[in-house]
Amino acid sequence: MRNDSPGRQILFLAFLFIGQGAVIVAADPAKPAPPELVFQSGFEGSTAITPGEKTDVITGGDPALPLSDWTELQRKGTIGAVCVNYTGGAPSQRHARIIPEPGNPDNRVLQFWLDDAWLADGNQLKARVQMEFYDIKGGLKEFYQSTRVYLSEDFNVLKSYPKKINWCTLAEFWNNEWWIEGEPHGFRITLGLGKPTGAASELNFILNGEDAGQKEVWKGENLAVKVPLGRWFTMDCYFKEGDQKSGRFWMAITQDGGARQVVFDIHHFTHMTKDPAPNGVTGYNPMKLYTSHELVKYVKAQGKTLQIYWDDFKLWKNKGPE
Repeated sequence: MRNDSPGRQILFLAFLFIGQGAVIVAADPAKPAPPELVFQSGFEGSTAITPGEKTDVITGGDPALPLSDWTELQRKGTIGAVCVNYTGGAPSQRHARIIPEPGNPDNRVLQFWLDDAWLADGNQLKARVQMEFYDIKGGLKEFYQSTRVYLSEDFNVLKSYPKKINWCTLAEFWNNEWWIEGEPHGFRITLGLGKPTGAASELNFILNGEDAGQKEVWKGENLAVKVPLGRWFTMDCYFKEGDQKSGRFWMAITQDGGARQVVFDIHHFTHMTKDPAPNGVTGYNPMKLYTSHELVKYVKAQGKTLQIYWDDFKLWKNKGPE
């Protein structure tokens, strides 16, 4: 009779043979899975964006960089759907393109360019350029992403915006996507930049977690760390699914040549507060530029355009900030 008791299932033995003898080593069943690089891209090689009717397709990769082919990422099924989405608008109002880095033509970067607003989803005037990672197989319960970011000098005009800024999104994490019909357990973490009052000031990072219906569960605002403008910095984000005790969202920036600054370390819900069976992040926007029509109108009136350059994107599973 076969015995599949839990005790037998947990015990795994490795045999290291030394001469005629053997050393038995028992693996630790409580040891966490090692970090696994899922994907990376420096937007080099054959990486290309092809405009489509509603969304843009990103394909190709860098043969010198492992796990960098956007086509293979979807073909393997890890992330089933990848695209650039605008939810409306025209190329004269917004676009995503792979271009030579300004001032450094030997390096290619992903450019998000936003110059106007349009009537988008929800019958709202707004402006958006976003990378979409959707249909993530099995859900991501713990992951870490790193991206080099350059917010153009044009963002400086927002320092004098005559109102508080609480909406200019840089990344968005869904667990689960509440806009999917029939999804009762939606939750969203939004990372962006803001300005605390209508008075002129530097820009800061803002963060919040919301249940479906935009019901805020927690909020983070860091006025001490200023948003670097006109210079490259690395932005790292860590997500761990859990409740108010076990959930965690962490974010840090490192300016080129500088020390890492931890901006947020939130220990709270990272799934809907009433979700009885959380199943990981199945869709999110790792790179995003999304804001109100009032903000874009103000920037355009100053003769400027909101632009972000992205480079050296990396995504790991089972990797923590420590």
